[in-house]
Amino acid sequence: MRSGLSIGEFARLSHLSVRTLRRYHEAGLLEPASVDPASGYRYYAAEQIPTAQVIHRLRELDMPLAEVSRILVTDDPETRAALIAGHLERLETELDRTRAAVVSLRQLLQPDVEQLDVQLRTLPARTVAAVSGVVDVDEVLGWYDGAMRELDAAVAGKERLGPPGGRYANELFTAGRGAVVAYRPVADPPTAGRVAPLTLPATELAVTVHHGAHDDIDVTYGRLGAWVVDHALAVDGPVHETYLRGPRDDPAAASWRTEIGWPIFRLSPA
Repeated sequence: MRSGLSIGEFARLSHLSVRTLRRYHEAGLLEPASVDPASGYRYYAAEQIPTAQVIHRLRELDMPLAEVSRILVTDDPETRAALIAGHLERLETELDRTRAAVVSLRQLLQPDVEQLDVQLRTLPARTVAAVSGVVDVDEVLGWYDGAMRELDAAVAGKERLGPPGGRYANELFTAGRGAVVAYRPVADPPTAGRVAPLTLPATELAVTVHHGAHDDIDVTYGRLGAWVVDHALAVDGPVHETYLRGPRDDPAAASWRTEIGWPIFRLSPA
């Protein structure tokens, strides 16, 4: 005589497929209450329905099997909450990347409705308070945030001579790792920790302004690059960014303004 619910009955009650239940069993996530030694049929207890549904919800969120198993075996609510919270943070990061890709695609696929406003600008040499480093491209945002916090502390009380900026070597984008500089133009740049005076050389720039968050700033870079080629210019040196308005000024991304500048030289006519 059987004991418990057959796998088909359990599937109907839990709203999970028989195939899914077998997969959970094979992965060690949901063991049947009993298995008939003669027929190999699986039988489940009604009390296992909530567990099966919890597993299903976690797998719908793409939680790895190992983490699902850890949640199921622990009796500590705080441990469970921490595991789930950690996975949700990773999902939110992935969602942010997906949204950024969608924004960029929309910008790329829609026809240009306005002419790109580009200026040619000559910048004189200047000495700024700067933090310099060599960074992997995936770590640039975190590195920049830390550098700017140090800069803000080091230059507190000094006269500001312009908005903050960054300079990024071409190798950062072509090889995935390169030299980066975060800086603030101030009077009498100090030396404190990683902060030190740095003289930026005089340069000729092709400049345009990116509006809003940086999710699609690569599109603006691409349009500026096309403008440079169309005007018989070539890029020569690291990219310059000037943060005219950013998250330190206003949390609303729609108000952000980032000036992109490429050092250029004019190509000789053929």
